[in-house]
Amino acid sequence: MLSIDEKATARINGHDMAYYRAGNGETVLLVHGITTYSFIWRNVFPLLARDHDVIAVDLLGCGDSAKPLDTSYAIKAHAELLHDFMIALGVDRFHFVGHDLGGGMGQIFAVNHPERLLDLTLINTIGYDFWPVQPITALRTPIIRQLLMASLDKGTFRQIVKRGVHNKENVTPELMRLFMKPLETREGRKAFLHLVRCLDNHNLMEIEADLRRLSLPVLIIRGQEDPYLNREISERLNRDIPGSVLKILPGSGHFIQEDAPREIVDAIITHFEGRHDDRS
Repeated sequence: MLSIDEKATARINGHDMAYYRAGNGETVLLVHGITTYSFIWRNVFPLLARDHDVIAVDLLGCGDSAKPLDTSYAIKAHAELLHDFMIALGVDRFHFVGHDLGGGMGQIFAVNHPERLLDLTLINTIGYDFWPVQPITALRTPIIRQLLMASLDKGTFRQIVKRGVHNKENVTPELMRLFMKPLETREGRKAFLHLVRCLDNHNLMEIEADLRRLSLPVLIIRGQEDPYLNREISERLNRDIPGSVLKILPGSGHFIQEDAPREIVDAIITHFEGRHDDRS
């Protein structure tokens, strides 16, 4: 379990980015997606940190990181910010593990800076033009934005989270508290809506041809019961990226870190060590 007492900050391009870091060995960067921040890795982080130097970052506008509204939160911009972030931390090459939007950032990072990566892991990732998806697209409409800013509907947000976790017993009051924390302030809600407005699937469509030329090892993990992202994303990435491995985890939803943390870590470690026996 991650402890907030361990959180540090790095000043990147004039803004503070918060992160956890622990362990020794090759560096692993964990990048979250939309509606979450570094807490989503709390069950994965300690397992990886046994043998690796693990960094779980709060993206700009998320968690405890700065929330400027005059800076782009597009995934392309985030990918470049992560590049600068890792340089500031003195990390040369590392394993990139991205979930949801973080997976999209990983794709862009791998295309633009392949020399910085040991390998890439994409978990329930966005891809191509299959996103943004509901309910995120609804937040672009003025009436829903106004409702969110005026009075956050915790019941609705709980349903979004509950739908994304396959094993409903994992939707505990503590999990909901962690999900809700950044949205409890006006600043946090404004940053979340700014992130939604900045989403542009052209950021990934423009690298579609480049994915077919990637030469680094790529693992694609999909929770079989993910209700938000189409399975075609993972299957198409697997077809397009040479030598990539697709791992389907049954009984897991979109927030797969809650449903199957040990299975994720086992798959990631196997990926790091190059011990894949098949492509499923």
